Amino acid sequence: MSWLRWLGPGLSLALIVSGCGDFAGTDLGTDPGADPGTDPGADPRTNPSEGPPTGNGDGTCTVPDEAREEDVSNPDTVVGDGTAQSCTADAFIDAVARGGVITFDCGPEPVVITLDRTAKVFNDQNPDVVIDGGGKVTLSGGGRVRILYQNTCDPDQVWTTGHCDDQDHPRLTLQNVTFVDGNAKSEDEGGGAVFVRGGRLKVINSRFFNNVCRESGPDVGGGAIRVLDQHQDRPVYVVNSTFGGEGMGNVCSNGGALSSIGVSYTVINSALTHNEAIGYGANPQRSGTPGGGSGGAIYNDGNTFSLSICGTRIAHNSANEGGGAIFFVSNDRTGSLIIEDSVLEDNPSGGFETAGYPGIFVLADGDPQVTNSVIE
Repeated sequence: MSWLRWLGPGLSLALIVSGCGDFAGTDLGTDPGADPGTDPGADPRTNPSEGPPTGNGDGTCTVPDEAREEDVSNPDTVVGDGTAQSCTADAFIDAVARGGVITFDCGPEPVVITLDRTAKVFNDQNPDVVIDGGGKVTLSGGGRVRILYQNTCDPDQVWTTGHCDDQDHPRLTLQNVTFVDGNAKSEDEGGGAVFVRGGRLKVINSRFFNNVCRESGPDVGGGAIRVLDQHQDRPVYVVNSTFGGEGMGNVCSNGGALSSIGVSYTVINSALTHNEAIGYGANPQRSGTPGGGSGGAIYNDGNTFSLSICGTRIAHNSANEGGGAIFFVSNDRTGSLIIEDSVLEDNPSGGFETAGYPGIFVLADGDPQVTNSVIE
């Protein structure tokens, strides 16, 4: 549980650091418009040509080699036989259980695979799990279930080492795929679309819309993604990916898009907009409240960890309590928040934020390290 002192409302001023360039551009959010019915080609959430673009088109930060796409030219499993009807939830769930490289052959048009139960990674199968949707596949929780689950410390997924909180596998990569309508409201941990504990996770060229987790609680978070216990404290990479959009934001008690405890994130050339932290009472929770409500886009808690943001736009997110954009608390003040070549704008904090950094609440090893960025 995080240590937090009440600071009162922060200043609503703009912070412009180190010679900013031209960050003007079109709002990444789009109005979903009329009910699209069942045709995925008409749904801006599920058709990449209609919905918010993948990632931040203005982002030009260098992507490390280990954060790049995995090779899927020789897949272990191909879901589907060339038709949309063959790309079933059962086929996908079975493929995830076996692990390895998973691709799809669902025909030429975008397809939505709606799950009736969560796809779960098994720790004793292929240690490298790659899910590549080819830019055409949407995985949906149907508003009822979490979409994807990995947990090295869950005996139901098979214990494979004596140190489940720090093992190097499974190594999960999500690339060129969309996650929508995941629902983890009945789960204690959070992670409306994706929950990962242990091994490694990276997310590339992917989109997350309308995923939800529990609406209250001080230590639950991640409307889209919740991560714990990464191997050797190495970072989760999020590259060229989109979380939310107007009418399509991800929602949870804390961390509308991303949440973690003691885990580092490196977010590169991505867009996080219109996500919400809707709990109230903060962390630790005020007497008489359920707690939560911090980190409209990102919630990070723990001791020694970092959040590095580069080439990324974080806009129009909100938090009922602290950090409309980012809540970052390093309890022992060893963590670091780094923001480079990015824009953070219009991220209201309903309760508190750090003076001079609109939309951010931070307790770390010194002030945030901000270069060539706009925070307003």
